[in-house]
Amino acid sequence: MANFSADISMGRETELYRRVLLSDPTNAVLVLVVLASAGLESDTVLRTYSTLSSLLAASNNEVTNGYYSRIILDQTDLDPVVVDTGTHRTTLPFLLQTFTTIGAGDSWRKLIVCYDSDSTSGTDATMVPVTFHDILVDGVALVPNGGNIYVDGPTGFAIAS
Repeated sequence: MANFSADISMGRETELYRRVLLSDPTNAVLVLVVLASAGLESDTVLRTYSTLSSLLAASNNEVTNGYYSRIILDQTDLDPVVVDTGTHRTTLPFLLQTFTTIGAGDSWRKLIVCYDSDSTSGTDATMVPVTFHDILVDGVALVPNGGNIYVDGPTGFAIAS
């Protein structure tokens, strides 16, 4: 398994990130969603879903650990897009995020960064998967134990080259 872009968002990662960064539309956000290891489909299948609701309607399960909730990233949580003309790479960074005191239960396997064009009325049916990221410790799914889980993206959650 690996980190990859969803087919629906492929080539649009920078556009969707900038929309949130520029508040265009006003309530656009990125949403961090965690999938459980149990029932998780292959990366080849995961990348084909065009909405979060269709992905969750299959055998994939969002984690249900105590104190887990999705993390919403608005423009204040994002750093500017970094364009390096020397290496011809574009990096999309975000600030350190914390899933606080996550209880035992589901093993965490995949982090999805989703785009929601309207956080005030958007639903899973309108939320678009952008990128998928493995959550592994020594090659196996993360098993929460009541502590904090940190997601740090200063070097970029998506890097286009």
